[in-house]
Amino acid sequence: MTEIAFHFNAPDKLAYACRLLRKAVSSGAKVVVTGSTASLQALDTQLWTFSALEFLPHCRADSPIEQRMASPIVLAPQIDGGPDLPHHQVLLNLGTVVAEGFERFERAIEVVSLDDQDRQLARQRWKHYTERGYAITRHDLKLKESSA
Repeated sequence: MTEIAFHFNAPDKLAYACRLLRKAVSSGAKVVVTGSTASLQALDTQLWTFSALEFLPHCRADSPIEQRMASPIVLAPQIDGGPDLPHHQVLLNLGTVVAEGFERFERAIEVVSLDDQDRQLARQRWKHYTERGYAITRHDLKLKESSA
């Protein structure tokens, strides 16, 4: 069964996603990131610019299969019904709804910002997972911040 984790209270959702992806790639994980086309475009830009001294290799789901196979990060607006994805280790959902096909991944991570609407939509996703029997790990970034 897919492990589900929610990361709450991200002050900047995309900046936090970049840090999560950096940590995942450095540990050898392969990640598919899903969300709206606009958020994936913004993330693509941030992955090129968030750190002057490092690059996180990534590609889009519609890139040639050779690039998708070589890249530890694949940006995919949809994971069901789109191009074949080369790996199903970690799914990072930046979208507003549960990603169709999430259950094919070993882990799914939901990032939730401080925005009230984003939090409300996250509650709906949380409910979706719990109604289907998934155990959820909660990471409150505000608590981590205050203990640091």
